[in-house]
Amino acid sequence: MDGAGQWTNGRFTIRQKAALTTDRYTVSELLPDGSDGGVLAFAELKRLSLKEEMTFYTDESRTRVSFTVKERSLLDVGDGYDVRDAEGNPIGAFEERFFASLLRSTWVLDQPGTPVAVGRERNRFVAVLRRVWDFLPLDLVPFVWPYHFDFETDGKPVMKVDKKFGPRDSYVVDMAASGLDPRLVIAQAVALDTFQGR
Repeated sequence: MDGAGQWTNGRFTIRQKAALTTDRYTVSELLPDGSDGGVLAFAELKRLSLKEEMTFYTDESRTRVSFTVKERSLLDVGDGYDVRDAEGNPIGAFEERFFASLLRSTWVLDQPGTPVAVGRERNRFVAVLRRVWDFLPLDLVPFVWPYHFDFETDGKPVMKVDKKFGPRDSYVVDMAASGLDPRLVIAQAVALDTFQGR
């Protein structure tokens, strides 16, 4: 399932599992009854690495690469991430807008041949509360209130990412625009969990 054509549903779940030195993500199709379907991708991210890089495999066996995400530069804040298929061909890119994100996280999703989409935290109050929380001496208490992102192009919905309540991070991703590569959508959704604020 490494080609974009295999990701036909347009609705996915992402479940994160934290290990001692890595964050692991399982991407599954979301069935009409709300349950998880087949696994579409599996990824691991090593913590404390100098350059952010993530490989998405077709399943947990990690024998076949589906696509990769790599940070462009270590020198510039918000320089962005490139998403490439298993052969290294570009799928698209995304980046966080640093200054716009000081109060409300803002990301830009760019796929060649399609209009740029801008994603923002849906709830301004939660966005501000999350930033205040980061300044409090509560290192052992995670911010558990769910946050959500809406991506739009010229006011039209492109995709949305909804974080769910629970002891572990889990998300529902809905694609609203045709022509957008699901692998780029999944890469951006996982970045909202793991790269944000780094």
